[in-house]
Parts: sequence; structure tokens; C-alpha cells
Amino acid sequence: MKPIHVLAAVAGVSLAALAACAPSSPYKERSDLVSNPAACAPKRFEVYFDNDQARLTPAAREAVSLTATQLQGCDVTKVQVLGLADARSGTAAANQTLSERRARAVAEVLAAAGLPAPAFEVEAAGADGARVNGVNDPLRRRTEVLIEARPRR
Repeated sequence: MKPIHVLAAVAGVSLAALAACAPSSPYKERSDLVSNPAACAPKRFEVYFDNDQARLTPAAREAVSLTATQLQGCDVTKVQVLGLADARSGTAAANQTLSERRARAVAEVLAAAGLPAPAFEVEAAGADGARVNGVNDPLRRRTEVLIEARPRR
């Protein structure tokens, strides 16, 4: 067991010696190394829904509200909301209606959180494109949101 203790002592001395020889870092604050993404920048996110539902889950509502809060004080020039649906159930018309309801639900939460209503483009794609390689894509049960924002001038 003695060789292990000696090795540990030698390693400790070596690390201390190396630390003493290391050049001092030019970074003095954490903010010198880490930057926060600009709040007033384009945002893209998706909101997922339960099957055959257009109601936002509490988690989705919180995420949408958080994004709107981050954009307070920004110049929001465009908000695109695209509603989607999968093709596993329902007719094409029903899926188109569901997509429209999903897009409106997300747009309403964004508008209620303070984003400017004139900037909205709300569209729905229904189940178009829901089949990927012959398989229905359940991840189509969502809205895609793109917000163009920049700092106010």
C-alpha cells in the first residue's frame, strides 16, 4: 500500500507545481467567457399538442409566454405561426380545421402576452406532408413559430 500513498503525494506535488507555473487567465469574470443570446433576435420554436387537440398544455403555454416575455421591449416585425396535423386519424378537412385551431391558439397566447397583432401571419397545412417515407409522422401534431425581432432603434 505504501507505493500508492507515495504516488498520491507525488501527484499532489506535481499538480501544485503545475498550477503555480500556469499563466494567469486573461478572463476575470464569467461574462468574459459566456455570453447570453440576444433577447431581440429571431426566435424559432415548436409547440406540440396532444392527439386531436388544439388546446395548449400548461408546459406549452408557459414556453410561449416565456418567449413573449423575452421579446418585451423588442421591435417584433413578424410572427409566423403554422399549424400542422398528422394523418393518422380524421379526414383531410378535419385535419385542416385542427391545424387552423392550433395555429390560432398559439397566436392568441402570443398576442395576449403582448406581441403586436399586426405582425401575425397565421397559416395551417393540415395533414399535407404528414406521411414521411410512407409512415404517418405524429410529430406533425404541432405548430411551428418563427418570430422576427430586433432591438428597438
